[in-house]
Amino acid sequence: MQVVVDTSVWSLVLRRRALPGADDAATLALKDLISDARAMLIGPVRQELLSGVKEPAQFEKLRSALVAFPDEPLTLSDYECAARFFNTCKAKGIQGSHTDFLICAVASQRKLPVFSLDQDFVHFSECLPIQLFGLSGRLV
Repeated sequence: MQVVVDTSVWSLVLRRRALPGADDAATLALKDLISDARAMLIGPVRQELLSGVKEPAQFEKLRSALVAFPDEPLTLSDYECAARFFNTCKAKGIQGSHTDFLICAVASQRKLPVFSLDQDFVHFSECLPIQLFGLSGRLV
């Protein structure tokens, strides 16, 4: 089963140096997903990862690393579902970015878990039909 990987995980592994502890666990979990061809990337996450990279050489290195991961095609239904999820969470006082809700929509509609280090996804999972993928490599 594939896993929809959030920007926070990709960023940790591809843009920053891993720190001891949970960062190591996240790095290992993502490496396992990659080696099993189970890590899913969506275009808006790719854009977030590449945004804000100051040095052209660093941008190109990151862009080249991400080429190995094709974007999951997004549909009209994904965008409409993301908007519904945004509205559902907002009504309950839960805030999130449009990309976060698109990740949730893709995961929900394809019945796949989300791998994120962002605690907002824990809150989203309390009111949206999504499952979370944990650092242990198992569903939470």
